[in-house]
Amino acid sequence: MSVHKEVKKVTTHQLQEMKRRGEKIAMLTAYDYTMAKIIDHAGIDVILVGDSASNVMAGHETTLPITLNEMIYHASSVVRAVDRALVVVDLPFGSYQGNSKEALTSAIKIMKESGAHAVKMEGGREIKDSIERILTAGIPVMGHLGLTPQSIYKFGTYTVRAREEQEAARLLEDAKLLEEFGCFAIVLEKIPATLAGKVAKNLTIPVIGIGAGGGVDGQVLVTHDMLGMTHEFSPRFLRRYLNLYDSMNNAFQQYIKDVKSRDFPSENEQY
Repeated sequence: MSVHKEVKKVTTHQLQEMKRRGEKIAMLTAYDYTMAKIIDHAGIDVILVGDSASNVMAGHETTLPITLNEMIYHASSVVRAVDRALVVVDLPFGSYQGNSKEALTSAIKIMKESGAHAVKMEGGREIKDSIERILTAGIPVMGHLGLTPQSIYKFGTYTVRAREEQEAARLLEDAKLLEEFGCFAIVLEKIPATLAGKVAKNLTIPVIGIGAGGGVDGQVLVTHDMLGMTHEFSPRFLRRYLNLYDSMNNAFQQYIKDVKSRDFPSENEQY
């Protein structure tokens, strides 16, 4: 008789415990059931249903066009696959900026309709009201500072943020504020490693980096990038663990060749 082993779910509290113990947090993105199932089964701590789905899944140039309903569609697909990981969903552009009532409505809609465990929002002091309002509903919030892709048109570039002293000081201050507002963790994107390490040391909540060096409490990458499915994007912080683009391309070409040459299906592959 096989005994079904109870899977221990990752919680926001556990992530804070991991930081306390000095255990690094591993986080990856997922936007669909099949991929999320594999990632979760591998033992990932956090799955981010990122608004990067706008680029990766929908082919948009920026993360701005993706809608709240599209994010919910991706998030519910992921949640159905996951047994263990904490699932965090990006609040998409326009669903929370400048209007804390709308922010709360958006967050509740995501949680209710997708079954996810937390939301993520870009920005510091300027989204204080939205964060606090969402937290009153008991919804955990993950912050996001540094390069904030939803503000791409404000910055006009995807280069490293917070190199100047003034911006660096503001970022550290914003990180402390996000902790004070009640965020359970923060993502730091594309900022100097020394600054990121300093932020992580100054906070009791976990700091997860992407292009923010090794001095933080965990790392996140876009799954399609680390698997080498995308190949037009090669930032310095990206480690490709596979080159799936070529492997998949070869498989597809072989299939086409086999169909054209009548090699597929063979006698054993038919009824």
